[in-house]
Amino acid sequence: MVSTAPPTHDQQRPRQRRARWSWAWITLSSLAIAGYFVGQYAQGTLDYLAQRQVGLAASYGFRAWPIQAAFYLHIIFAGIALALGPWQFAIRLRTRRPEIHRGIGRAYLISIAVGSTAALVMSMFSSVGLNGFFGFGSLALLWGWTAWRGYRAVRQRDFADHQAWMIRSFALTYAAVTLRSWFGVLILAQIPFVHGDDPFATILREAYAPLPFLCWLPNIIIAELIIRRRGLPGLRITPTTP
Repeated sequence: MVSTAPPTHDQQRPRQRRARWSWAWITLSSLAIAGYFVGQYAQGTLDYLAQRQVGLAASYGFRAWPIQAAFYLHIIFAGIALALGPWQFAIRLRTRRPEIHRGIGRAYLISIAVGSTAALVMSMFSSVGLNGFFGFGSLALLWGWTAWRGYRAVRQRDFADHQAWMIRSFALTYAAVTLRSWFGVLILAQIPFVHGDDPFATILREAYAPLPFLCWLPNIIIAELIIRRRGLPGLRITPTTP
């Protein structure tokens, strides 16, 4: 019988170094985007920002006040969730200061509860119509559901399942970053091929169209691969038998 020896300390170092760099990149990009889109809409009212074509202000600046309230709630609480999310995966914080880890987790889950509800309302008034409703609406529902499953797992003290669901939850939270990344890529990809009287408007419209799905579907696939690589519970199509 052939036995495999566990990896030595020297073999683990490159893996640990890559994990630190990955965490640092995710944390910095999350903080940057959270600060950017919260600050972007803190410069004035939606009407004022809509006149200057700032972000999504033109799509929601003329809506009734409950829709505008949902917009601001989503911006604020999604920003909080994005800024807090990476710190849940800081091993030293989780092992040395578990009370801080739990406090961050509670704030993260509350932020998602508010942010996902507001996002679902916003999806009904998306600038890309049904594509936005189904894409962003599905993201909002899954975002809230994965966070709730993570909360339920930790309440049942099933920590492996809790970790798996929180990885899925943050993969959906991180859609705020990947949306903007894909948007930039799709804009650059079209520049050589789009011509006409107003090519920039066409480029922006075509680049934004697939984002309601593209911003989160690859994330959740990558999250599931990470979960399986770490030996955590994967998604089950059918319930397990006792």
